[in-house]
Amino acid sequence: MRGYFGVGVERISKPYNVGNLFRSAHAFGASFVFTVAANYQRLEGAKIDTSDSLNTLPFFQFPTLDQMMLPKGCALVGIELMDDAIDLPSFHHPLNAAYILGPERSSLSPETVARCDHIIKIPTRLCLNVGMAGVVVMYDRVLSRGRFAPRPMRPGGPRPDALPKPAFGIPDAFAKFQSPTPLAEVELAKVGKDGDLLEE
Repeated sequence: MRGYFGVGVERISKPYNVGNLFRSAHAFGASFVFTVAANYQRLEGAKIDTSDSLNTLPFFQFPTLDQMMLPKGCALVGIELMDDAIDLPSFHHPLNAAYILGPERSSLSPETVARCDHIIKIPTRLCLNVGMAGVVVMYDRVLSRGRFAPRPMRPGGPRPDALPKPAFGIPDAFAKFQSPTPLAEVELAKVGKDGDLLEE
């Protein structure tokens, strides 16, 4: 799957939620994880982060939002239950994105919302747990940006041949127009111990 993504949290205080989120990010193939103005104790989070994701993924701890840095071209996507947010099933995920979630029992700060390129919401009646919300968004990203066979009309999985194998090189339709590459004339030579070319 092309592109990359990272997952982070703002002002979070429960290390188990962070550990759960980071473990899931590791499982879904995130490129990095981060916190912003958070009280996160890595040793506490490691108790639930059984994949030890922070020894595999780059981890950034930004003391404030102003100090947060993202790669050039990386869109910041806020996950928040707001009236004017984009419903997740209707959202086209950016090729390169960093997803940020707010703290427990609160929301993303107005400053973070203003900095986001997009705000998305999971269409639920109640707010989900931070770790669970992150999983839903990451799954949706993989589902919409990945390469999977279409769902069949009947219950069950697709046929084994439903997804064509990737094709590399020149398409068959153009192959007949391809001419062989001319070979350069090569003189037979031997290389001596001192590096000089010796003619045969």
